[in-house]
Amino acid sequence: MTEKQKMLAGELYRADDKELAAAHARAVALCQKLNFGGLSEEERSEVAKQLLGKCGKKVVLGRGFWCDYGENIQVGENFYVNYGVVILDVCKVKIGDNCLIAPQAGIYTACHPLERDVRVSGLEMGKPITIGNDCWIGGHASILPGVTLGDNVVVGAGSVVTKSFPSNVVIAGNPARVIKKL
Repeated sequence: MTEKQKMLAGELYRADDKELAAAHARAVALCQKLNFGGLSEEERSEVAKQLLGKCGKKVVLGRGFWCDYGENIQVGENFYVNYGVVILDVCKVKIGDNCLIAPQAGIYTACHPLERDVRVSGLEMGKPITIGNDCWIGGHASILPGVTLGDNVVVGAGSVVTKSFPSNVVIAGNPARVIKKL
């Protein structure tokens, strides 16, 4: 397997691989264009479509958006990201239709081994994240590797989502827990 195949499969991989480094450099260049290019909203939308692996017709990526590769992010229709959002997409990130992400939120598929010797060797890994339709991720919320959120989930500001949740709930806290059913 290539390092990219290992990465996408959630296996240990080397991030300094040439293929991965080139893909990362492409994403950084597109993010810089989004963040510092002085683009119109229409031009920003076109750059977002170049960056993301799959997206609906209406996608807004606010300034300060950063990702590892972009090509591993799939979003549906009416996707809105506010300022300063980071999506670490070493594994697939799938986000449904009509989703909103508030400022400074983070979606992190990337993680590191717990075993010290493996971790310091430079090997990394990841776990995919899936977010359903009609979800709202509050400001400064963190969605951690391997999480799946159902449809119509609201994540409270500042929450740390460490596990998966079903549809039609409001979750909040550190670690996040259900605080209300919708």
